[in-house]
Amino acid sequence: MNLSALQPLLQAVVHDARVVCVGDLMIDRYVYGEVTRISPEAPIPVLLRASEQSMLGGVGNVARNVAGLGGRAALVGVIGDDVGASEALALVGADPKIESHLVVAPGRPTTVKTRFVAGGQQLLRTDSEDSRPIRREIEAGVVRAIGYAAEDAGAILLSDYAKGAVTPAVIEACLRAARDTGAALIVDAKAHSLAKYGEADLIKPNALELSILSRLPTETDADVEAALEKVLGECTAKAILVTRGAKGMSLALRGQPIQHIRGVPRRVFDVSGAGDTGLAALGLALAAKAELADAAAFAVLASGVAVTKVGTAVVTPAELIDAELAAHLGAAEAKIVSLEQARAEAERWRAQGLKVGFTNGCFDILHRGHVAYLAQARSWCDRLVVGLNSDSSVRALKGEGRPVNDLESRALVLAGLTHVDMVTPFAETTPLELIQAIKPDMLIKGADYTVDTIVGADFVQAYGGQVKLADIVDGYSTTAAIARMKDYQPSGSEAG
Repeated sequence: MNLSALQPLLQAVVHDARVVCVGDLMIDRYVYGEVTRISPEAPIPVLLRASEQSMLGGVGNVARNVAGLGGRAALVGVIGDDVGASEALALVGADPKIESHLVVAPGRPTTVKTRFVAGGQQLLRTDSEDSRPIRREIEAGVVRAIGYAAEDAGAILLSDYAKGAVTPAVIEACLRAARDTGAALIVDAKAHSLAKYGEADLIKPNALELSILSRLPTETDADVEAALEKVLGECTAKAILVTRGAKGMSLALRGQPIQHIRGVPRRVFDVSGAGDTGLAALGLALAAKAELADAAAFAVLASGVAVTKVGTAVVTPAELIDAELAAHLGAAEAKIVSLEQARAEAERWRAQGLKVGFTNGCFDILHRGHVAYLAQARSWCDRLVVGLNSDSSVRALKGEGRPVNDLESRALVLAGLTHVDMVTPFAETTPLELIQAIKPDMLIKGADYTVDTIVGADFVQAYGGQVKLADIVDGYSTTAAIARMKDYQPSGSEAG
């Protein structure tokens, strides 16, 4: 999806899009820590607990993404009368763009998935749930909630995680509400048959689910086309959209050729929640009156951004625009970011359990000493951010005639190094504002400094961060390189 199509769609979503999110609600809890030893009691890692984060999952994550993308969500689901339910209500209440239409089922546990994470990797997941179908009186409450919430909605999103909330009566209530209001009904199904969803406007399985449904392979485009045709012939849905990970999505609309919508390959950190993000994007786009193919392209972009995050993460309009811009940049150019982008990326890295390092400098004429310094800095952390003085900042520090290379040239050369993960220019004479924004786990400067003379050292140490001094390679400096160039006299054969 190009920017000329993306920006007006985002504007329409913010101004007009309201969707109903129905289905299995859960809490996604993440326990973060560090593993440094194996238990003496059994051959298992010992997690030193550092922090914990909880968020809405399942259909709740769909609603979160609807709100994150700028739309309004009416959330219909089932909770128990336990601690998890109180947590779910608090999370819903904290987001002004999510309307709560939750139904309490006394005696039924609220579904909670707890993941234990270290070094960006999940070690274990525990589930607390009751996946039996909800009782009749609870089901009746959900049906009433759907009818009320669907008024003035542009789309109804049904998330069936097979946790008991999506019964035949709930499906029929969604179909009826879609007919009565003209809203598009989109189903994200975990079922072994799509027939029970009736004449839904769109059903969205992933490639593995499509393979199970069709009993056919789904590796190639031709495989997917055959599987889609078979499954579409076995149900009454108007269209099927299969999500295929890095291969994008494939759309089968009755009476039309199958379309393959490609995405941009991205670095995948966590696929959990990406399907919810895609469903939210689809619903919002259709609620904003986009064509189905354009809605699918919007969903490809949104889910592509989601997999670059850890956990059931929310995607924002700004991130979609940044992702679309980055798709047209080279790898080095994509590393050069603003202060706000650097702040957000550093937060995302830390959420993955990665250690963020920071250093800064003018890096006017990049030389062997710079490269060795940056390599050592990167060896101490998982991600290295380089603060780069602007041209005016270099001039204020080094005097007239500097820098020799302008900011764009210096930034591109730095970003081209494998040891550098992000370059952020700053106009001030010191990087203090940048350090305060990024909050690095490790602040790194050359060994020609002492800790007490490093800008930002006291700030970093105050929250438990480290300050380290990297080795300096003797005989290499930008000042010396400039002096040698000034003294250099070409021989007769080189002159002219």
